[in-house]
Amino acid sequence: MTTRVLVVDDAATVRLYHRQLLSAAGFEVAEAVNGLDAVEAALQTAFDLFVVDVNMPKMDGYACVSALRGETVATTAPILMISTEDRQSDADLAYAVGANLYLVKPVDGARLVRMATMLTANDGDGDGDLHP
Repeated sequence: MTTRVLVVDDAATVRLYHRQLLSAAGFEVAEAVNGLDAVEAALQTAFDLFVVDVNMPKMDGYACVSALRGETVATTAPILMISTEDRQSDADLAYAVGANLYLVKPVDGARLVRMATMLTANDGDGDGDLHP
């Protein structure tokens, strides 16, 4: 079974970069240009992983993750947030709204693939955390 990933970022170059890396690693990748589009996509398709930027128009990454974890979508799929924001408070907020992992841009391509693979590995408890 192919692992489906939704890459959410307003920058086309970032989406393309993430798509190329993840596709080459065997993931099936879809894209959304902002949080609102991501929520709409998640209502139509079950994804195994979300890779979400923080700073986007219409709906930022924090609101997007909150919506994905909320009653309407209620996804339990892992969410990896990636941002240029490097303060601890940014990471804390990401985890508070439901992200499983927070990385600061620029993210090394090999690291992105490694983290995506780890987050989508089935450890049997279905929570997507980095621990059993």
